[in-house]
Amino acid sequence: QLQLVESGGGLVQPGGSLRLSCATSGFSFDYYIMGWFRQAPGKDPEGVACISSVPYRGSPKYADSVKGRCIISRDNANKTAFLQMNSLKPEDTAVYYCAADRQWSHTRLCPDPYEYDYRGQGTQVTVSS
Repeated sequence: QLQLVESGGGLVQPGGSLRLSCATSGFSFDYYIMGWFRQAPGKDPEGVACISSVPYRGSPKYADSVKGRCIISRDNANKTAFLQMNSLKPEDTAVYYCAADRQWSHTRLCPDPYEYDYRGQGTQVTVSS
């Protein structure tokens, strides 16, 4: 059964950190770009970060809004992706989604949030004092 299940969201004060996890099953994890995107109320989805599939091994890519504050990683043995978020700001408040996209070639950019093949149900991140 295909699943992407996010966890690790919650309420955090500005300047704090969270580590999001995405446990997956039901597809060939190694061959998929893994990414995170977020959606705040009333706004369009925004790509946050992505990491290449195992065969392509590209450098992780980050949105300018989170560059230097977030680290995306993947544990291929356990089919899990992570997003470490530091120095969180109130504008980071959103529902964060894990997503997977089959990779067929090298790519310079992350998939658009609407282009991913699969996505999870999302986890809420709220940054507030």
